[in-house]
Amino acid sequence: MFLIQFAIVLLCILVGARVGGIGLGVFGGIGLAVLSFGFGLQPTSPPIDVMLMIMAVVSAAAAMQASGGLDYMINIATRVLHKNPKYITFIAPAVTYTFTVMAGTGHVAYSVLPVIAEVSRRNGIRPERPLSMAVIASQFAIVASPIAAAVVACVAYLEPQHITLTDVLKVTIPATLLGIALACVFVNKMGKELKDDPHYQNLLKDPDYVRMNEQQAVEVNREVGTRAKISLGIFLFAAFLVVFMGAFPEWRPIFDGKPMGMAHTIEIVMLSAGALIILFCKPDSDEITQGSVFHAGMRAVIAVFGIAWLGDTLMHGHLAEVQEAVSGLVQTAPWTLAFALFVLSILVNSQGATVATLFPVAIALGVPAPIIIGTFVAVNGYFFIPNYGPIIAAIDFDTTGSTRIGKFIFNHSFMIPGLLSMAFSLAFGLLFAEMFL
Repeated sequence: MFLIQFAIVLLCILVGARVGGIGLGVFGGIGLAVLSFGFGLQPTSPPIDVMLMIMAVVSAAAAMQASGGLDYMINIATRVLHKNPKYITFIAPAVTYTFTVMAGTGHVAYSVLPVIAEVSRRNGIRPERPLSMAVIASQFAIVASPIAAAVVACVAYLEPQHITLTDVLKVTIPATLLGIALACVFVNKMGKELKDDPHYQNLLKDPDYVRMNEQQAVEVNREVGTRAKISLGIFLFAAFLVVFMGAFPEWRPIFDGKPMGMAHTIEIVMLSAGALIILFCKPDSDEITQGSVFHAGMRAVIAVFGIAWLGDTLMHGHLAEVQEAVSGLVQTAPWTLAFALFVLSILVNSQGATVATLFPVAIALGVPAPIIIGTFVAVNGYFFIPNYGPIIAAIDFDTTGSTRIGKFIFNHSFMIPGLLSMAFSLAFGLLFAEMFL
């Protein structure tokens, strides 16, 4: 029964991706109807916080775009990358990795995805390359973040074996950095160049698409005003504030003895940034909602609404069976811990839940702590099925169409970057665990 329902989820993703636009979201609704009305699965709660985080970031970014801030940012980035624009495939993941390490959540990547997409396109770089690696880096950095829930849980389980936070990080940080960097070398040559991409070349035959690009090119090359610089300053300060509050939770309000969650922090900070941009830069309200950033962001919200909700409903309905099957695999062959972590993370879409499920099993089986820490990075299997929020957002922000879900679902833009990063990071993780622990 699970396999039949899983096939329905994959079919909805495939058809929705083919329809395009808001297709991913609305076909997720079809899948939910089949699972709930047809199979009797109880729908889980929609991923409200993920949707609201995207909306908050998009609101600020769209206001910045309408004020000229996005063009100004692209001007700066274009000048920096003018001599060696291919380096964006290395720079973009470095930025999102740093954000995640400091904020403890990969969702901070939303704020830079539209910039990565535009800088790439305007420099003739295939956006699929930096966008895919930026999303992968934002996921993998979770195991290198001292404030991420998965890392905190890992340390808590291994503490009886005298494993400290420093022991974990001195393995995961260099392992993921080197693994991602090595993957970038290969991904930097992935896919055809834009000038040779038939899909993009067909887009350039569309007068409306060409007109939009020409208008944007004029804006990039013209002198920007004070409003553009102020709007960019406000937006970047908001992004910095999100990272700062993630790294130092004591700066967040305390409720019931706990700091306010990062989801609410991101939403409040970014909505406030949008309000300040509108207040001080006075962009045209129609331009805010008509800009490319706003349209792409809202498509991403609808896609997350349908597909992520659909996937979560399926896994929640079969969570006990999935956990039992994967736990049984580890009990049979402890060396398959990395594979089990990877599979379970794909199915439950949570590094923290994956750690909580399998680390106690591995410890009970006597799997050595260095092996557990060396394979820790395998909890980042989100990229395997393209229903993760930043993946969907990256696809929608890429107006060239190079970042996409493939004909067979699994041949999407994030598969090769994700598998390469995973393989290299695991190899380095096991090596450093043996050296340092």
